[in-house]
Parts: sequence; structure tokens; C-alpha cells
Amino acid sequence: MTTTQASLFDNATAQPVQQTSPAADLDALGKIVRECRKCRLAELRKNVVFGEGNPKARVFVIGEAPGADEDAQGRPFVGRSGQLLDKILFAIGFERKEVYIGNIIKCRPPENRNPLADEIDCCKPWLMQQLDIIRPDIILLLGRVAANTILGNTLSMSAMRGKLIRWNGFDCFVTYHPAALLRNPNWKRLCWEDVQQLRAHYDTICPNG
Repeated sequence: MTTTQASLFDNATAQPVQQTSPAADLDALGKIVRECRKCRLAELRKNVVFGEGNPKARVFVIGEAPGADEDAQGRPFVGRSGQLLDKILFAIGFERKEVYIGNIIKCRPPENRNPLADEIDCCKPWLMQQLDIIRPDIILLLGRVAANTILGNTLSMSAMRGKLIRWNGFDCFVTYHPAALLRNPNWKRLCWEDVQQLRAHYDTICPNG
């Protein structure tokens, strides 16, 4: 990372990990979150999509919000986007069960619209607590909404991807959301570059896997 990149992104918009209804582990937190009715999305959901994966994962993958398939099953990234995400992870040597996968918000917005600011404000503390429990080495942010929300900026994808970003003690990488790749296959090459960079960094800081 260049000096310019470091000045822009090191400890980007650092803020303390928020605590809401503190829980000792993911199972306890999941029980709390599945009862959450803090915002309007609780009235529309079929299922809370809490997140899933290795509770000791070194890589935490964060998307934007559940879609229809995820809402129906209560699991993150299980539709076409999820199938593509699984392929992306496998291509850099990760099985889905090795990482942890979640979203900025836990309930599906109607018609898959972007989450609103107050919905994010209600739900983000749950994600912050997941991060605090898992303490991954690396965060992979899928898409501009997830990246802007976590990093606390309004930058474009081109300004964020392709570099290591330090945030709250975590090493973060930004790439395109799988749904965007399905709409625009031309971005797949850029995504491949991003995840290869993530893998190389992972191998450096976690040499024993």
C-alpha cells in the first residue's frame, strides 16, 4: 500500500465496536437477534438472516442485505449470488465452512432495495458484536453499500477496491458484490484481482492456514 493510500485508509473512520445486548457467543447473540423488532423490516421478514460459518473464522465476508432466497431460508448468500460467492471463495482456496458470512442488515428490504439509514443504524450493532466475538484477521466487504457502511465513507468502488484498508484493527478488502458480477460479468476480472490480493495477504499473516 502506498503512502497516499495509507493516509487515506489506515484506521479509516475508526470507531469503537458497539455493544448491544452483549452476548457471550454467536449462539447466544443469534437468539437475541432473531427476536429483534427494532425497525420496520421486522414486520416484513420471513426469517432473520443472522449469518453462518466458522465461529473462529479468520475471514469474515460481509454483504449488504438478504435477498428473497436468503429470507426464505434464513441463511446468507444461498441464491445465485451465493453460488457465485462459493465459487469465488473456492477459487482462492477457501471452503464456505471455513469463513464466516453475514450482512450489514439481518432482514430483507422490500424488493431488494438498498437498506435505509435508520435500518442500518438499528442493525449495525449486531454486526459489530459478531465481529467482536469472532475477531477475524480479514474482512471482505462485498459491494459499495457494505464498504461505505463499515468504513464510514461515501467513496466509489474504484476508490476502495484493490488495496488493503485498515479499520478498527481489522484488515479489510473491498470487491464487487456477486449480484453485481451477475449483472456485469466484465467486473469479474477485477473481483478476481481483489480476492487474489486478499489470499496473498492471508498467506502472509496466517502462514499456517
